[in-house]
Amino acid sequence: MGVTVLSLACLLTLRAQEPPSAPAPKPQPPAPSIPQPSQSTAPVQSTPPQTPASPTTDSAALLKFRVNLVVLPVTVKDSTGHLVPDLTKEEFRVFDDNVEQRLSFFTVEAFPLSAVVLIDNDLKGKDSEMVEQSLKAIVGGLSLTDEAFVCRFDTNFHPGKGFTKDQDKLVTELRRVRLDSQTDVGPTGDPFTAGATINGQNVSGGPAIPQSTKILKNQPNKALDDAVYEAAQLLSERGRDRRKIIFLISDGQNAKNNKNSYDTVVKELLRYNISVYGLGVGRSYLDRKFNRLQSYAHDTGGDVYYAERRNSLEELYSRVTEQARNQYTLAYSPQGNDKSKDYHPVEVRVRRPGLNIITREGYYSAQVSR
Repeated sequence: MGVTVLSLACLLTLRAQEPPSAPAPKPQPPAPSIPQPSQSTAPVQSTPPQTPASPTTDSAALLKFRVNLVVLPVTVKDSTGHLVPDLTKEEFRVFDDNVEQRLSFFTVEAFPLSAVVLIDNDLKGKDSEMVEQSLKAIVGGLSLTDEAFVCRFDTNFHPGKGFTKDQDKLVTELRRVRLDSQTDVGPTGDPFTAGATINGQNVSGGPAIPQSTKILKNQPNKALDDAVYEAAQLLSERGRDRRKIIFLISDGQNAKNNKNSYDTVVKELLRYNISVYGLGVGRSYLDRKFNRLQSYAHDTGGDVYYAERRNSLEELYSRVTEQARNQYTLAYSPQGNDKSKDYHPVEVRVRRPGLNIITREGYYSAQVSR
């Protein structure tokens, strides 16, 4: 579960004022008022009418208008893992610092996505090939209003060409992604032509392998935490009326020398209202190497899936986008919680039994969400 405080300025676009009236002007019909939300939204104070040129939806407009809101995207699944789309506002209960809150906003409206596709560039040979061949299927889960940014990571972060809504350009970029396969050979050059070595000394008489270039077998050599941090920075400036997610496609291995700690990265993700959806490849989940993916998903209100085959990975792309786009959005102004605390735990419950609730677990009151 979790959240972020939105200190949101009043961003509703005001209808342009009419120019000074000419003599004997034609009578103008009254400006249309904003349609009142149905069951999917809570009543709010009256707002200025929107300009017809603005594509902003009622839900997005209302969300922007309210200030000091805690906003919770919430996924609800049944016991079989299917999404539950028919809950009402009255069936939800929200607790902030164990104090029940009154919801001031509720909608089931789908939001467009801003997604960073973050791909592990140091996978084992077969896993690397599987991911490469599956990537173009990501576009199948995106709508015309969604945008995506393709990035890779190993010991460094490798950003792509930027966010795009153009699906043809995205398909082209995904098809051109080439991942570096992981090997257990440390010397520079081609591992198949380097010759046999003993203790780093080339048996055929070549130079010794420098100690600094050796890669210890089974020791992670990729900065997963740093990559997620960089992806969060890319998403930080995307609109508040969009769902911001990271597709983290990885075997879950993570080096110990990341510049950014896990806690630092999670704080950034919560600050910008970003959810991580982990897509684990290979069989690493058998030896707990997916723990990092699970932790990011759990702490940011995302989810984690596992794939050992290309076709299953392709299917998961659509499942992730469907889940991320079709969430309940709950919001409230905190009342009665402990104002002296920096971090506030949040719990969401539903009155209907047997359902699984997925959302962020808390928020930092000192941070302003974007």
